Order: sequence, then C-alpha cells, then structure tokens
Amino acid sequence: MIRLLIFFCLLALAAFGLSWFIDRPGEIVITWQGRQIETTLAVGLGFVVAFAIGLSILWAIIRTVFRLPSVIAFASRQRKRGKGYAALSRGMIAAGAGDVRLARKSATEAAKHLPDEPLALLLKAQAAQLAGDRAATDLAFADMVERPATRLLGLRGLHIEAQRRGDAEAAHHFAQEAHKIAPLAWSAKAVLDHRAAQGDWQKALSALDANIAAKLIDKKTGERQKAVLETALAIEADATSPDEALRLSRLAAGREPSLVPAVALAARLLSRKGDIRKAAKLIETAWVKSPHPDLADVYLDLRPGDSNADRLTRAQMLMRIMPREPESRMAVARAALAARDFNTARQAMTPLIAEGEQPTVRMCLIMADLEDAEHGALGDVRAWLARASRAPRDAVWMADGIAAESWQPASPVTGKLDAFVWQRPPERPGLAIPLHPIDEAPERAAPTLALSHAEPEPAIVEEALEARPEAEAVSGGAAEIVTAPEPSRPVEGKANLKPVIFPQATLPDDPGSSDSGEPTEALAPASEAKKK
Repeated sequence: MIRLLIFFCLLALAAFGLSWFIDRPGEIVITWQGRQIETTLAVGLGFVVAFAIGLSILWAIIRTVFRLPSVIAFASRQRKRGKGYAALSRGMIAAGAGDVRLARKSATEAAKHLPDEPLALLLKAQAAQLAGDRAATDLAFADMVERPATRLLGLRGLHIEAQRRGDAEAAHHFAQEAHKIAPLAWSAKAVLDHRAAQGDWQKALSALDANIAAKLIDKKTGERQKAVLETALAIEADATSPDEALRLSRLAAGREPSLVPAVALAARLLSRKGDIRKAAKLIETAWVKSPHPDLADVYLDLRPGDSNADRLTRAQMLMRIMPREPESRMAVARAALAARDFNTARQAMTPLIAEGEQPTVRMCLIMADLEDAEHGALGDVRAWLARASRAPRDAVWMADGIAAESWQPASPVTGKLDAFVWQRPPERPGLAIPLHPIDEAPERAAPTLALSHAEPEPAIVEEALEARPEAEAVSGGAAEIVTAPEPSRPVEGKANLKPVIFPQATLPDDPGSSDSGEPTEALAPASEAKKK
C-alpha cells in the first residue's frame, strides 16, 4: 500500500514537471564552427536524455566484454560450490544413517569441490570413523588442528580417538591444549577426570574451582564434586593429620549431607575425639537421606567399650528414625543377635522375610545366623543358606560396571570423578551344571560350593559360613550352595548324568527341619530308604 502511494506521488510530480515545461516554452540555440542550430527546449531536453541513455548502454556493453572471463570463472566456482554443498549434505545424511560407502564417496567429492570448507574436513573424519579407519580419522582431525577455524574441533576429535584406543596421556594432552584456547565444558571435565584418575586430589580441586568460576558446571554439581574431593583429601589425611581430616570431612558432609563416606569419616573422627553427641547427631541427620550399612556400623561403635545392649539401643534409635527402611531393621537384627535378644532380632526381620517379599542375600544370612544362634537347627540354617545362594544381591558400590567393597572418589576404569553409586548389581542368569550320578547313597552327600564364573563381586557368604564345617567360604564371587554326592565308583558313559538349571526352589537333598527338631526321612541311610 505504501509503495502504491509513493508511485502515485512520483507520477504526479512527473506530470507536474511536464506541464511546467509546456507552459513555459523556450528555444535553445547552439552555434558551432559557423553553423547555428535552433530547437525548442523540450526537443533539446529529449535529445540530452536519449544521448545519456545511449552512452550508458554503450558503457555497459564495453564493461560486459571486459568482465566476461571473470564472470565465466565466477559461474564455474558457483557450480562447483553448489556441487560441493550438495555432496556435503548427502554425506552428512549418509553418515548419520550409517551408509559408509556413500559417506566416504560424498566426503571425497566435497573435499574436491570445497577444499577450504571446514565441514568437508568434518565429513571426512566422520566417514573415516564410520568405516573404522583410525589412521584416516586421526589425519582428518590433525588437518583441522592446523586451521585456526577448526582447531578446537580437531583437538576434541583427537581427544576422543585417544580415549577410544586407551591412551590416557594423549587424551589429557589434547584436552589441555583445547582448554588453553577456550575453557569448554568437555575439556574442563577431561582435565578434572585425568587428575582424579591420577589421585592428585589437590590439583583436581583447583581445576574444579576454576571450572566453577568459569561457570562450566552448574552449582549443584560443583558442590557435590567439591565434597567428593574434600572427602578424598580427608581419607588421605586420616592417618597423618586427624584434625585436618576432620575439618575436610565435616566440610564435605556440610556440602553434601547424603555423601555417606564423608559423614561416616567425620562421625568416626568425632567419636575418637570423644565428641559422641555431635557424631551421633551427624549420622542421625544423614540416616534420613541415606540409610547405609556403613553409617550403621559407625553409629553402633561410636562409644568404645559399649555393651551389646547399648549397641542394640543405638540400633533401635536408627529404626525409630526410619522404621520402614530395611537397613534399619537389619542393623537392629545384627545388634540383637550380638546381645542374644533373639525375639527382638526375629521381630525386626519378620517384615523383610514375610510372604511376598524377596529377602536379599544379607537378610538370608542374618536369618541363618539367627536360626543357628537361637535353635542350632542345622536344617533351617542350611535352608536359609540355600536361599541366600539364589536371593537378590544386596547393593554395593558400583562404577562403570565394577563392584567395589568400599567407596572410591573416582572410577578405577575411566577416572571419572564421583562415579561410584550405591546400587544393586544386575542379576545374572542361572548356571547349568551337571550333577554327579543320581543313584548314589544320600548319606555320602556333602555340601559343596559352586562358584559362578560371571563378573566379580564382593564376597557375600564368607561371614555366615566361617563357623560351618559343611560349607567352604568363597571370596571374590557370589557362591551358590549345592549338594553333590561323592561318587564311590567310576562313572561309565553319560547316561546317569542329569543336568540341572539353577536357581532351584530347594536343594536336592535339603533335609529341612521337623517340628521336633529331629532329622526328616531325607537324612536316613540309603538302605533304610530302599526298605521303606
């Protein structure tokens, strides 16, 4: 609408100017070399305009002729550029889709048409990565490092490739070089993890402070990692400087009250100094957020020389704080067992082993200890031990698929800071094993331990089996208790071998226990069983 108004305004001005010339006629006289030319003003003005237009056209033609080579070259470059970007687009899509052949072909074409384009180098590196050509990948990223525009991208690519081949020093070098150019989140994390992997907690703490100051990590994550590093420093200082260890551990517990190692260490150091009240308060506060067996152990042993009854009273305090928490009940049960208060121990464990529940290995072992200490019923003890062999495993400290007996500030695999979490390891499928001949006499049967050959995990049955002559404690892996008869004669062929898949509902020769406490018929000699 505005353009239309402007057009009408210009048209009106043109009409006004034309009428002004018509109303004011005049003559133009030109005398040149004895000749005189007379014309009207309108004709003279028209001649001047036509001459100007003709001169402009002539100049345009001359200029086009002289610029024709450069125009042809520009058009050729534009065609090559268009082909290059089309190949680049095709290659990016092919790399994302996993088409190795098309990605490499497009990368070659893009590099041919766009030799100075950074994205062409990136496509070349991605195609080489997709094809598994590590040498070509490193070469492409090295070319990026040589160019200022892609230097950071090349350093990150070389860092990732060094990590893939397990070269920690090279990966740290590239991350440091990138961090010098610009403090980025990935380079800051890589530098921090490298120093944590080396156990240089003080330098790691300095790097973390720099990352927080540069706002490369959020405040909550920064406080958590700071607490982890302060805990690591406190653990190191525990043996040589208890006061410094106490200061650092309390500082870490203040930053992150749910960090169990910091709270446990601070409470233990406070109890050594005789400040039992502060230590107890510290654990009671942390117990609400993180009920953990390490906290329970420290809490029960706060005052050296306490009787088992005193320790039971402390355990009952934890259960009053978190009455529905299984760790609270297991702490009470263990303390009650030590105090020979079997009724309290059984009451604490009853909700955990009720029908419909899935008691873990520790719960089953506590019940085995309870049956052994209260009744001495071998059948019930063996039944609980058998149940422990196939029960869900308890939570452990895990990082990058590795289970550890104690917490560590960094992962032993990748060096990642604060990698350990308290969780249950994944359950493993049952193990198929062949049994010995099934026609052997049951009185020759002796309980053995079948060791699972899956991933290593903490010993979970060693404590419960130490005092039992019928089983051997196996450390370094989860043990499944099975009974296998000892053959009295050589086995010929495989017809009398019967495979069985674990876990089983009950052991093949588990005698159980009768109401009277006497062995059941499963314990009778083979000859008597045959007579019956």
